[in-house]
Amino acid sequence: MRDGKFVIFCVDDDPDVLDSLQVVLEANGYAFASAPGAEAALAAYQQAQPDLVVVDLMMEEVDAGIGLVKRLKQEGCRVPVFMLSAVGQALEGNIDARDLGIDGVFQKPVQTQDLLNTLSAKLRK
Repeated sequence: MRDGKFVIFCVDDDPDVLDSLQVVLEANGYAFASAPGAEAALAAYQQAQPDLVVVDLMMEEVDAGIGLVKRLKQEGCRVPVFMLSAVGQALEGNIDARDLGIDGVFQKPVQTQDLLNTLSAKLRK
């Protein structure tokens, strides 16, 4: 938490996605932190000390998001992690979330109410 607000850390190489997530999250009482890709995300994650992480599946490389999630988990990440993907439902059918260590998948474009409901449930806001 930062200033009494849950910190949501978002990683995506599309600045428009990050901008829209920031607007939604901050308008609904969350603190926002971000990184523009998997390479920048590890250091930014440590600095942000987030309560929840949202990672785009396909960034610099096709599986950059999955690689980032694995690295975060190896380094001790214990907060809920969600994937963000344009293939959403197909991804859920092809990847076992438990094996990857994620809590779920958000379909792009993210439905605001789905995002807020999930955050509320996971963070008990």
